[in-house]
Amino acid sequence: MSAASPHPAVSSAPGITTGLGLMIVAMIFAPVMDIFSKLAAADASPTLITAARFFFQALCMAPIVLWTGTWRNFSLRKNLSHAIRAAVITLSMICFVATLAVMDVADAVAIFFVEPIILTVLSSIFLNETIGWRRYTACGVGFLGAMIIIRPSFQEIGYVALLPIVTAFCVAIFALMTKALAHKEDPWSMQFQMSLWGVLICAVLLLGGWAADIGFLAPSLPHPTTFIWLVCVGIFAALSGIFAVYAYRAAPASVIAPLQYFEIVSATLFGWLVFDAFPDAIKWLGIAIIIASGLYIIWRERKVASMKPVTNTANSSIVP
Repeated sequence: MSAASPHPAVSSAPGITTGLGLMIVAMIFAPVMDIFSKLAAADASPTLITAARFFFQALCMAPIVLWTGTWRNFSLRKNLSHAIRAAVITLSMICFVATLAVMDVADAVAIFFVEPIILTVLSSIFLNETIGWRRYTACGVGFLGAMIIIRPSFQEIGYVALLPIVTAFCVAIFALMTKALAHKEDPWSMQFQMSLWGVLICAVLLLGGWAADIGFLAPSLPHPTTFIWLVCVGIFAALSGIFAVYAYRAAPASVIAPLQYFEIVSATLFGWLVFDAFPDAIKWLGIAIIIASGLYIIWRERKVASMKPVTNTANSSIVP
């Protein structure tokens, strides 16, 4: 599961090619993180896995933050925003890892990809972005695709099959907050501070889980092999995020955003190679509907943006 945030980019041909390549690499690394999370879930709680992701991700990013000097911009006021972002993304990760423990990686990742659809709806509510009936219809169709995937899983594992939607909703909120902060702060600093807060929040949850004997929150002493999986979760989370950041810096978001759906393909491939799990025809139908809906929303947003008149007037017309 990935949660990249767009940043201003150049639009030259070499930059676009570089951005496309970087995004493909990011979408290969993202499901590798999920594979290691699923492997670790056999011996570690979802909260411990989430804590390990934040801890080792912070370790990977610390040298960059120190080298660039962005740590000098840390402030208590900004940290409150990062603490909220970390709380939201921590909840999303715990829900997603809990799903991976009992669901195929490809299915969980595919359901999670209703996130751009949820983000479109939330943007219209909280950012006052004008969303026409075409995109709302695409959102509804995308949710239908998610239900097609969820239905057989729901019969097998119950309400846990709905957790990827909770994850998608949390990541959409996270993306809205990141969008509000991205023009004010360095992306490395944002990610690093979020990771530090994530470790702290997970530590509190683990302590509470240990005291109340709550299984999915409780800490445990992982097997040496599981410890390796936990380290890999953090490393590949950092690598995926780093490549995605540079992808969005190299090329316009409208160009490379569709490549996010490549994660479903790579998740399916890795799930098949590692766990011998491959979606059936019905699930592929749901996956196809989600991808088609998401790509249509991206295409429509790009078309609407290109048709906006260049004007300083506040009441510019928007195509639905």
